[in-house]
Amino acid sequence: MLIGRLNHVGIATPSIERSVALYRDLLGATRIHEPFDLPPQGVRVCFVDTPNSQIELLEPFGEDSPILKFLEKNPAGGQHHICFEVADIHEAKAEMEAKGARVLGEPRIGAHGTPVIFVHPRDMGGVLVELMETPREAH
Repeated sequence: MLIGRLNHVGIATPSIERSVALYRDLLGATRIHEPFDLPPQGVRVCFVDTPNSQIELLEPFGEDSPILKFLEKNPAGGQHHICFEVADIHEAKAEMEAKGARVLGEPRIGAHGTPVIFVHPRDMGGVLVELMETPREAH
C-alpha cells in the first residue's frame, strides 16, 4: 500500500452554516458545495474546495453522531481527521492491521461515495486518519 494524495481535512463544527461563512468571508473560499446528510455516518457534510484538496465540514446528525462526543470536548469545533487516498481499501485495511494499527470497524461508504476506514489516533501519532479508496473519476 502506498499513501495517496491528501483528499481532505475533516473539521467538526456545531454549525455548518457558520463554518461556511468563515471559510467564505475570511479565507475567500468560492467553491462551496451544498450540505447533505449522511445518516449512516451520523453527520451532515459540506465540502469546501481548495486549489489542491478539500475541507470537509462535519456537523452532528442524530443522537448517535460521533461528532457529538468530539464537540463535547471541543465546543467550538476543530480538526477531526485527515483523509488520504489509497488504491484499494481492503488491501489498506489488511496491511494496517498486519502492521499492528487499529482499524475502527469495517470499510463503509464515506461522503465521497467510496469505501473508507479510520485508523485509531493512538496508532497515528494522535491524529485520526481516514483512508479512502480513490474515487474512479480521479483515475
